[in-house]
Amino acid sequence: MIWTRYIDRRSFVPLLFALLFNSPVPAQQSGSPTSAAQTDVGNWVMPAKDYASTRFSELDEINSGNASKLQVAFTFSMGINRGQESAPIVVGNSLFVVTPYPNILYALDLTKPGAPVKWKYEPKTEASAQGVACCDTVNRGPVSGDGRIYFNTLDGHTIAVDAETGQEIWNVKLGDINIGETMTMAPLFAKGKVYVGNSGGEFGVRGWLQALDATSGKTLWKAWSTGPDKDVLIGPEFRPFYSMDQGQDLGVTSWPPDAWQHGGGNVWGWISYDPEFNAIYYGTGNPGPWNPDARPGDNKWTAGIFARDADTGAARWFYQWSPHDLYDHDGVNEQILLDLNWQGKPRKVLVRAERNGYVYVMDRITGEVLSATPFAAVNSSTAVDLKTGRLQMSPDKEPETGKVVRDICPAAPGAKDWNPTAYSPKTGYLYIPHNNLCMDFEGIEPNYIAGTPFVGANVAMKAGPGDGHRGEYTAWDISAGKEVWTINERFPVWSGTLATAGNVVFYGNMEGWFKALDAQTGELLWQYKTGSGIIGQPTTYRGPDGHQYVAILSGVGGWAGVVVANELDTRDRTAALGFVGAMQDLPTATTKGGMLYVFRLP
Repeated sequence: MIWTRYIDRRSFVPLLFALLFNSPVPAQQSGSPTSAAQTDVGNWVMPAKDYASTRFSELDEINSGNASKLQVAFTFSMGINRGQESAPIVVGNSLFVVTPYPNILYALDLTKPGAPVKWKYEPKTEASAQGVACCDTVNRGPVSGDGRIYFNTLDGHTIAVDAETGQEIWNVKLGDINIGETMTMAPLFAKGKVYVGNSGGEFGVRGWLQALDATSGKTLWKAWSTGPDKDVLIGPEFRPFYSMDQGQDLGVTSWPPDAWQHGGGNVWGWISYDPEFNAIYYGTGNPGPWNPDARPGDNKWTAGIFARDADTGAARWFYQWSPHDLYDHDGVNEQILLDLNWQGKPRKVLVRAERNGYVYVMDRITGEVLSATPFAAVNSSTAVDLKTGRLQMSPDKEPETGKVVRDICPAAPGAKDWNPTAYSPKTGYLYIPHNNLCMDFEGIEPNYIAGTPFVGANVAMKAGPGDGHRGEYTAWDISAGKEVWTINERFPVWSGTLATAGNVVFYGNMEGWFKALDAQTGELLWQYKTGSGIIGQPTTYRGPDGHQYVAILSGVGGWAGVVVANELDTRDRTAALGFVGAMQDLPTATTKGGMLYVFRLP
């Protein structure tokens, strides 16, 4: 088994932004988040905390010296015992949270003891959507903007409600569950627009991102992830850094004839926004089907990242993490926008822990990869070639139709799946909740029928290298390109994480423990056993009483925990697209749940 370590850095090209976009190069500060991170300190208005997706709070009442005293302030039953992946958000005196299907949105009144329900909104989500949800009926949270709360429903609707009253303002249908299309992502609100994408890659659904008018819900633009340039909104502004992403209509020509029409590339993950450059950044999911023999070519524009004009949707650049993706390595993870001194020079960068096992540092203006270093066990590839940008695959681990290829690392969920990282400017570390999983993979002949699974593979996952642990939580020094410390967990760390100015980081594990660690050393400061495995996103806020609170949802599920949420037969190691193979003992460690926990100091 190979554990690759590779780092290289390219030359500084700060003037290229001015040449490309006729704009001045802004001043940069060493080791700091971008201006996109400057949001209200006490509130938490979006799952990522800020447009730069740092998930860092400047609140410091809870710190490494007193976190051991944390205690429960209040709890709230979600009423749905399925995978709870939503981020609780806080605006003013209200906390907002959305359930898994049927996607009930709650507003809790933080001014009253126990935070009772202020209002709830029930969208009457179509029940049949549950049958085409790939990996549990999850929802990753609401977002606030202009006095409204925006969220998506499993059956493909985006909804805006009045934040004060819960009254519906608009409700638009964007997806079609009849072809296997669902929506599980958290929207992004920016510049009077709501950005949303679809799910459904395992059903051959063609991916897209749409920008909606925040006032009316009207679609302002729609960018497909596959197909001709006009559909992908590729035009004169498009200047990818690497030749592998340059050419006309690659969204068609890099596929077999017509295969792009059901080729995946869904946008079910995270979006970052840089107001200085008026650019949004987001990743695209895996190509369909999983069996790569059925789709020769690079399969643009899947398993990659787009930079787009936030107003028009016009593509500025694209980079493909995994050309001709072999392993279901969706490229939808979060991207953190930072201003760093890179090799002694200021640089606008994008930092991302990718599913293929590498931490990427990129120039977010040009799309150039500055470094790509493995943060987990990787034997499916050997390095990222910084001259070409191309991931260098390991021939002995490439799947074949009719042949079982064993011990591929990382497995299909990647070294890290959707669960978001956090960055602390206090330490300069990226905090990565991730997996230690490998898999056996066999390609089988796929058959596309709209609304039915389109996978073409048998998969069985297993623990990665080590003592059988399947999850890790890592502090990563971005500038040095290396691990600082790592905590091993029995199961995949499927929760998101949170960093604070109090020198504390928070995350949960699938056994139900919610933990606070010293951000510098990784020392365990405090832990609390909740009623179910944690796969949610911790957030923190200043309450109406002036004190700091930390919130987390407990409720096992998601792809990693669907064996419990759906009561699957643990004897079938290929169930849940192979994840049951690695989680056969999870039902002995936790039970179903659905509870919001909020903590504070005494």
